Amino acid sequence: MVPAAISTSTSIASCPSRRLPRRETQSHSRPLSTVSSHVPKSAVSVSLNSIADYPDIRTCECFDLHNELVPYGKAWAWQKELVRQKKASIQSDVDCPDTLIVLQHQPVYTMGTGSSEDYLNFDLKNAPFDVHRTERGGEVTYHGPGQLVMYPIINLRNHKMDLHWYLRSLEEVVLRALLSAFSIRASRLEGFTGVWAGDEKLAAIGIRVSQWIAYHGLALNVTADLTPFQWIIPCGIRNRGVGSIKGILGEASSSVNCGLGDAFVPSECGLLNIACDALIESFAEVFQLEVCRKPLTEAFLSGKLL
Repeated sequence: MVPAAISTSTSIASCPSRRLPRRETQSHSRPLSTVSSHVPKSAVSVSLNSIADYPDIRTCECFDLHNELVPYGKAWAWQKELVRQKKASIQSDVDCPDTLIVLQHQPVYTMGTGSSEDYLNFDLKNAPFDVHRTERGGEVTYHGPGQLVMYPIINLRNHKMDLHWYLRSLEEVVLRALLSAFSIRASRLEGFTGVWAGDEKLAAIGIRVSQWIAYHGLALNVTADLTPFQWIIPCGIRNRGVGSIKGILGEASSSVNCGLGDAFVPSECGLLNIACDALIESFAEVFQLEVCRKPLTEAFLSGKLL
């Protein structure tokens, strides 16, 4: 169910903290479309080329590690450190940019704060991969190569202090990215959190919010091997499957080749690159942020990023 997922331009530039007047707790952004899977992207998106037309646009520093396989524990520690830093800035009345991390994980299962072991099809003492119980909401899921994980660490005071709005916004990011990059018209599923193509879940979402700083985030299956999902009941949903962008495009290509011509499907690396760019662009659009990609030499943990 929806509550289960909650636990209470692209220039290379640095994104320094700055002291600003206090902002209202509610965003002045335009209403979020909830039907983007049925509307052309041009009708619902903010153009990154016209970012200067929005004077309230804020900055988001982005660490794009989507070609890296990062251990889950390391990325988890980064998030918690960023949350600590942002809380300290707020207490000091210093404004700080939002942060976005995009990466892949080494194979791992993660469980939410209230996850049930009934959804594991293995003995925890003999797990096929490492298992982490985290403070995010939601049930068990799998992360691994070929899956893009997006961790926004953002101050909801500067957007909208509404957790359901935030979940719907993360779904919107994925919906727009799938449509714009792959012409996949995915959808929401009433009563659940995530993004679906038919009965297959393409993206899982689980968040934690502490003093209105949100972290954890979303995971989108791009080229991932889906076999490890068979050893769990993903997100606690027994009667639906898990899918991937590669799988959907492969089926479309097979259908086309049955008589209508040839279809080009990018390589796995190409799919990951395309999906990453689309996610970051959609994230900027939905949250009306100017995304600044930061090189690793300007790492947010004073050289401790890797």
